[in-house]
Amino acid sequence: MDDLVVIALFRHGLTEENKRKAYLGWSDSPLCPTSIDNSQMRMYDCYFSSDLTRCILTGKMLFPQAVPIRLKEFRELNFGQWEGKTYEDLKHDSLYQYWLTAPERFSPPNGESYLEFIHRVEAGWNTVIEKILSGPFKSAAIITHGGPIKFLLSKFAPVKKEFWSWQVPHDQGFELIFKREQLRRGERCISLQEVPLTVKRHG
Repeated sequence: MDDLVVIALFRHGLTEENKRKAYLGWSDSPLCPTSIDNSQMRMYDCYFSSDLTRCILTGKMLFPQAVPIRLKEFRELNFGQWEGKTYEDLKHDSLYQYWLTAPERFSPPNGESYLEFIHRVEAGWNTVIEKILSGPFKSAAIITHGGPIKFLLSKFAPVKKEFWSWQVPHDQGFELIFKREQLRRGERCISLQEVPLTVKRHG
């Protein structure tokens, strides 16, 4: 239908820090060696990406011909002094334990609060929506991180689920399908579908 808009959310590929289950926010980490079969990927009218290297490189693998608009707003949460550390490294830190139980109330030292994070991601989303609504666009793809995708799904998926309830694997994307007027009004989408990615890891 002419009034439908598709917005796809893709998480960056698995990184070396992800593999060892370390917190990875504004710092970066090399992607693990992979081969992606993008022959079955649909094309979108416009593309956006976090400005971090792991997202930019994933975008090049998924959509080689695209030139995404890079937005800092789509970065992962800034974990501050916890960047690069694992649960085992932090489990005796009392602030870390408080944060695990109430991440909305506590923040990583020299990092970002949950409120700062969601306001930033909302600003990035609004930039995407303005671009779609101001042009003849019916679809967009966003290459970002697990945290922003969980937040956007919690806010716009047709079935309401909390942020922490969403699973966002590296080898799967999500397409949110909106009626154009719903998108303009900031309402939930009418349909959500998974987009499996064909990925083969080397080694």
